[in-house]
Amino acid sequence: MNYYKVTMSRRGKRSYEIVKAKSKISAIRTAKQEFSGFNIIKAEETTPNIGDRIADFFSSLKGSFQPKIDISNKISSIRQIAVMTDAGISIHDAIDEVAKNTENERLKKIYSTISNDINAGKGISDSIEPYREDFGHVALAMTNLGEKTGNISGAYHKLADILESIRDNTKKFKKAIRTPLITFVAMGIAFTILIMVVVPKFKAMFEKFKAELPLPTQILLFLENILNNYGLYVLGGLATIIFIFIHTYKTNKNFKYRVDKILIHPRFYLIHKVIFFSTMHKYTLVFGELVRAGIPVSEALDTAVDMVENLYIKQKLLTVNANIARGISLSEALEQTELFENMLLQMIRAGESSGQLDMMLEKVTNYYDSRFQDLIDNLAAYIEPIMLFFIAGLVLLMALGIFMPMWDLGKAVKR
Repeated sequence: MNYYKVTMSRRGKRSYEIVKAKSKISAIRTAKQEFSGFNIIKAEETTPNIGDRIADFFSSLKGSFQPKIDISNKISSIRQIAVMTDAGISIHDAIDEVAKNTENERLKKIYSTISNDINAGKGISDSIEPYREDFGHVALAMTNLGEKTGNISGAYHKLADILESIRDNTKKFKKAIRTPLITFVAMGIAFTILIMVVVPKFKAMFEKFKAELPLPTQILLFLENILNNYGLYVLGGLATIIFIFIHTYKTNKNFKYRVDKILIHPRFYLIHKVIFFSTMHKYTLVFGELVRAGIPVSEALDTAVDMVENLYIKQKLLTVNANIARGISLSEALEQTELFENMLLQMIRAGESSGQLDMMLEKVTNYYDSRFQDLIDNLAAYIEPIMLFFIAGLVLLMALGIFMPMWDLGKAVKR
C-alpha cells in the first residue's frame, strides 16, 4: 500500500488529505467515498510520517502471521458460485450458501460480508473490491466482466480455470524442488553434527602437534569453535537476518526491485529461468483469457500486469499500456519491453492484423507453459551437478581437515 496526498476543493477552498491506497486511481476513489461533497482535484504519491511507518510495520507483522487463503478453497468456492448461478440461483443466494458451507473461516467471513453488502444494494464488484488482495486482481476483473455481460457463471467458470492453471504449476514446481531441498538440508545438518561432535575429538590431538595446521584443518577448528560456543547466537542472527530481509522485501519497493532484478539475471543459474517463464506464462495466460472474454486490451493489460510479482518484470510490462496510449501497436509496445522473443512478437503481430489476437496469445501462453514444464520436468537433472559439487566440497573439507595433520604426524615420526 502507498500513501497519496489528495488535493480537494469545496466552496473555493482547497484542502489536503493523506490517503492510503494501492494505486492513484484507488486513492481518488477512496477520497470520493470518504470526503463526499468535495471536488477531488488530484492525487500525488507521498512519503508517510514516522507514526504511519511504525503503524505499517506492526500491521505488516500482523499480516505476516495471518495465514493466506488456500487457493484450492478459493477455486472450490468460485466453482460453486458458477454452478449455482448457472442453475438460476441469484448471486446473493449463491454467495450466502457458499459462506455457510465453506470450511475456511476467513473465506466464510469474507463471503458473509459480501453477501450482506449485495443484500444492502451494492454491486458485486463493489462488494468484492475491499478483498482484492485476498482474491487477486483477475478475480475482480472477471467479476466486472460477468456483471457487465450478465453472465457471472461463465466468467466464474473461466476464473476457476485460470486459478487452477496457476495452482497446478505452483504445485508442480514445489514438488520438483522438494527433493533437492531436503538433500541440501540433510547434508547441512550432517556436516554441522560432524563439526560439533567429531572435530572436538581430534582437536586435542591437533593441539599436541604444536605445529602450523593446514588450512582445511584451521577452517574446521574455526567452525567448531563458532558452532560450539556461539551456535545459538549464530542461529538467532541468521533467523533475524532472514526475517529482516523478508520484511524489507515485502515492504520496501526499491529493495524489492533490486532483488527481483538480480534474481532474473542470467548469472543466477536456473533460478532466473524458473522465475521468468512462470511469470510470463501467468501474464500471457491472464491477458489472453481476458481478451478472449471480451475485456478491452487496455483493461486486460492492467489486470494481467497486476498478477506479476517480480517488480523488475512488472515495471517493464507497465510501459506496454502507456505506449499503446501513445498510438503504438501492441506488438511494438511488447517489443520495447525486451522480454519477448522475436518469434512470439511475430505471432502477436499476425494476431493483431488478422483480428485473432486471442488465438495467438493462447499460442504464446502455450509456448511459455511448455518451456516452464520442460524446466520443471528436468529440474533434478539441472540441479544434480550443483548437489554433487556441494556434497563433494563438504566431504573434501572434512577429509582433508582431519587427515592432513595425521599425514604430517606420520612424516614426523619417520624422521
